[in-house]
Amino acid sequence: MKILVTGGAGFIGSNLCETLLNQGHQVRCLDNFATGKIENLLPLLEQYPNHFELTVGDIRNSEDCRKAVEGIEYVLHEAALGSVPRSIKDPSTTNDVNINGFLNMLIASRDAGIKRFIFAASSSTYGDSQALPKKEEVIGRPLSPYAITKYVDELYADVFARTYGIEFIGLRYFNVFGRRQDPFGAYAAVIPLFVKKLMAHESPVINGDGEYSRDFTYIDNVIQMNILAMTTQNPAAINQIYNTAFGERTTLNQLVGNLKEFLCEFDPEIAHIEIQHGPNRAGDIPHSLACIDKAKTLLGYVPRYSMRDGLKEAVKWYWENI
Repeated sequence: MKILVTGGAGFIGSNLCETLLNQGHQVRCLDNFATGKIENLLPLLEQYPNHFELTVGDIRNSEDCRKAVEGIEYVLHEAALGSVPRSIKDPSTTNDVNINGFLNMLIASRDAGIKRFIFAASSSTYGDSQALPKKEEVIGRPLSPYAITKYVDELYADVFARTYGIEFIGLRYFNVFGRRQDPFGAYAAVIPLFVKKLMAHESPVINGDGEYSRDFTYIDNVIQMNILAMTTQNPAAINQIYNTAFGERTTLNQLVGNLKEFLCEFDPEIAHIEIQHGPNRAGDIPHSLACIDKAKTLLGYVPRYSMRDGLKEAVKWYWENI
């Protein structure tokens, strides 16, 4: 298949590119390297010179989007500005990339007659809903500019399906982690940030009392969901939104305990690091836990990696690569 991965130089995007190339597909990556890294792609460009194409461009530029979808059958749209704190600091740029850029990609995909548009949605869409586990049909009010943008994307996709006949599947990612997730950026996610701190024998700072919980989801489960979304032939599965998670809740205190346990296999001194606590972070929801029944029923999703299994793999990768 001929597949476009937007944001393909990023954490999730580069892992998707690698898997798709390993499966024998033709892959084009569109990225402007605002958050993605060329280092994530260099091995793929070298290993798959006839199957992998890099297009440097910005989804905020409609002409870049139009060129990127030429000859493409499927779009995996990963390009976005993530991070709740970033969106609170700079809501305008988050809106421009995540909504205007998304709309540009939808229009380009519609005009090119692509077969299906799969996109990265977000668990932040559940907002202030107190219900656990989170079910796709029950959401609350958004708690950040980032959450607003990701929900608007879902609405746009639905309107394009009903108005223009485009096929879509949206994947609400729950706290994805794994190899290549950058621990050094200003908005680094919690797991790579904590690993980096512990490896340096420094205490990570837990926001609040550490009892906030998340459905941490290993990258290979996310790749599995993208491929299922792209290849499903079940008519009932199309034009739907799915939770993309493992379906298990882990507190931040438990997370740090697991990280120390796995890192101690490489450096026993990490066991003695005292953990610091800070204030709760603005825009954070207390608990997040996905119901994955819809994905299991309609897509045949059975996640392969538990949180602990994935964390063990991720810690090994960080130890060997940072």
